[in-house]
Amino acid sequence: MGVEMACVEDIDELVELRLAYLREDNGELDAAVVAGVQKGLPSYYHAHLGKDLFVHVVREGGVIASCAFLLLVEKPLSPAFPNGKTGTVLNVYTRPSARRRGYARRVMQALLGHAQEMGLCVIDLKATDAGYPLYKTLGFADDHSKYHPMQWINCG
Repeated sequence: MGVEMACVEDIDELVELRLAYLREDNGELDAAVVAGVQKGLPSYYHAHLGKDLFVHVVREGGVIASCAFLLLVEKPLSPAFPNGKTGTVLNVYTRPSARRRGYARRVMQALLGHAQEMGLCVIDLKATDAGYPLYKTLGFADDHSKYHPMQWINCG
C-alpha cells in the first residue's frame, strides 16, 4: 500500500476527511460551520490541488485511510528561508479504524520527500500532543524563535 497524491476525483472524500479532522480537533461543529466547509472547500480544492496544495494519501480498500496536506508558501528571501520556498503541513489525519498502522508516518515521509524535490527550505506545522512524537522522529524541531506566535482574526 503506497502513498499517492490526491486528485480532483478525491475532492468529496477530502472534504469529508477535513470535517472529521476539524471535529476531532475542535469537538462538535456548529451546523453553519459544517455547511460553510462543505460549500467552500470543493472550490478551494479545485483551485489549489496540485498547484500550491499537495495532499499525500494512503488508501485502504479504495478509500483514503490517511492524509497529510502540504501548502506551499513562497516568501521574500531571508536568512531563515534563503530561497523563499516554504511549506506548511496541515490536516494530518488518519481515520480511527486505520490508526496504529504507520500510515501517518508514511504520508509524512512522502510529503517530506516531495518537499525536498520541490526545494522547500522550511516546513512548519502545529503539532498536537498525539502527533508531536512522530514529527520529532521525522526531524521536526521545536521552534525556539525570538518571535511570539500571534494571530489577527477577522472572521465571524
